[in-house]
Amino acid sequence: MLDLMKLARQMQGISAHLSQEAEAARSRVKLAQTLWQQAQPRQAELTRAAEVWGDRIPFTAAVPIEPLDQRSAIAFAPAAHTVIATDGSQISPNHHEIAYCYLLNVGRVVLHYGQSRHPRLDSLPEVVYRPEDLYVSRQWGIRTEEWMGYRRTVAEAEALAELGQEVAATTAAQTLALTDGSLISWFLDDLPKEARDRILQPVLAAWDQLRAAAVPLVGYISASRSGEMLNFLRLQSCPFAEPDCLTQCPGHTETAPCQTFAPLRDVALWATLLEPGQRSPFFRSTAPILSLYGDHTIHLCYLHVGAEVARIEMPQWVVADAALRDAALGMVLTQVQKGYGYPVALAEAHNQAVVRGGDRTRFFALLEREMIRAGLQNVGTSYKEARKRGSIA
Repeated sequence: MLDLMKLARQMQGISAHLSQEAEAARSRVKLAQTLWQQAQPRQAELTRAAEVWGDRIPFTAAVPIEPLDQRSAIAFAPAAHTVIATDGSQISPNHHEIAYCYLLNVGRVVLHYGQSRHPRLDSLPEVVYRPEDLYVSRQWGIRTEEWMGYRRTVAEAEALAELGQEVAATTAAQTLALTDGSLISWFLDDLPKEARDRILQPVLAAWDQLRAAAVPLVGYISASRSGEMLNFLRLQSCPFAEPDCLTQCPGHTETAPCQTFAPLRDVALWATLLEPGQRSPFFRSTAPILSLYGDHTIHLCYLHVGAEVARIEMPQWVVADAALRDAALGMVLTQVQKGYGYPVALAEAHNQAVVRGGDRTRFFALLEREMIRAGLQNVGTSYKEARKRGSIA
């Protein structure tokens, strides 16, 4: 139980600290704005430097593919369009439960607008219990709980591709495939090749299906903490003729002279540069894992949706088709409007996927019944788990 009286004493001084942080953030934004202006006439030069010295730069700097000073107004989606979305949740494995297994639950949403068609809101559960599935990741030193999260990523992508193909075959209206979070699998960088392929290849195959169905894929990131775009400005603030970080600033990544506006986030700058309904220029991410993405290399921009500035990610094949790209952005903006600040399809997909406390209890009750029916004896939770669920107070 949380002791609020003791907690209140620790809160003293936090307002002053936050006020100081806010003032420091405003100063960093002003500096970033100045660097942004200075970088515009040098965009081609800085882009070449990023490409030539990329292997000597220890940070990920997104590279612009449009003029830095470009601001594009986004039109709302047409009356008739369709939005599909998936999201996932899980019940993690627990040695103290009646059986060591885990549950993946993928929420699926199809929303038709202006077509007099019923929406789809459901979920697809999957129970993983076989030893060859539970412990497959142990050979690579990956915990089962961690591997479960990776498998959920695959399940969400495959469910989204299935919906995209189904909708494309039944409607001529513009369709958007929307997912919550980044399309860049940063977590795969440190995995062994075989483990990485088991996750990445099915995801890319699912995106191939969306591409074949001409359904644009968009990753929507709310309250993004990324600084990829601002990292491009570090090339502008570099005091050396060549941005060879490993030679010029060895071992000084956090205190390098180009870190004058850190730890500022991209959204802090774009909140001052964009009007509602406008997007920033597109950038190409240079995350190392994207070398394995092929035609699905991720591009990004920032979109002022009114309530916030959101990071929008798209595969290369969506960005390359201007009509498809603009249609996708229009549907994203409309989704945020309909969802009062957050895409309604993503909110509904989350609601379909989330596993609440009552769902967890019913899941294990159903599992216990089946185990007893199969003739197993002494079925139940561990004494530790049973004791934690009670109280002597």
